[in-house]
Amino acid sequence: MYWYWIFLSVGIAATVTFLVLRVRFGGISALYAKAAASLCFIATALAAIYQNRDSFSFGMWMILGLVCGMLGDIWLDLKWIYLKDKDSYLYSGFISFLIGHIFFCVAIYTEKEWTALTLVLSLVLSLVVATVNIKAEKLLKMNYGSFKLILFLYTFGLSLTMFSSIFAAIISRGEKVWVVMAVGAVLFSLSDAVLSGMYFGENKNTKPNIVINHLLYYIAQYAMAATVLCIR
Repeated sequence: MYWYWIFLSVGIAATVTFLVLRVRFGGISALYAKAAASLCFIATALAAIYQNRDSFSFGMWMILGLVCGMLGDIWLDLKWIYLKDKDSYLYSGFISFLIGHIFFCVAIYTEKEWTALTLVLSLVLSLVVATVNIKAEKLLKMNYGSFKLILFLYTFGLSLTMFSSIFAAIISRGEKVWVVMAVGAVLFSLSDAVLSGMYFGENKNTKPNIVINHLLYYIAQYAMAATVLCIR
């Protein structure tokens, strides 16, 4: 528990430092700070494994998901630095995060008691959310352009993590690990909703949205790391 709280505290400080650099200066210094902040949520999960030795299998799947998140963070910030290759970096970011959500889902479905019904419901609801997100492009005043396919796939993966963890919390009657993961997944979804507006909407790439997006995102990732401490 001791090391977990140390890394969590360092991670919070690193996140605040990153946000200040990102909002005030941007550029390569903000990228380094973001990588450091993201590395901290991985370190926090590793500390949780050390504290909770029974969590090793579950914890490693979660760490793989968090590592993909860190890589996605780097790709997305490179988008703002190397503007000529911004589409390639954006694709790389989406792919990294999608793979991360696959790892999160593996962690869920290798640990919890689940039924065919909860699995089917999670898949169907995720498909509905991903489809509506693409079909409502004009209604949402978005311009997805050539990113429609990767956005559909990513939204499906993100939603699957969210619905699967919510159903896990329901069928386990509020087991702590799944409640924490469900909260993290919902915050992750809210963060990406803000990010989607910043990337594909008009006049939404503002400093307040940058702060809201990253606060939701980092709280979500630290919640994912905390599940490793909660699993029994």
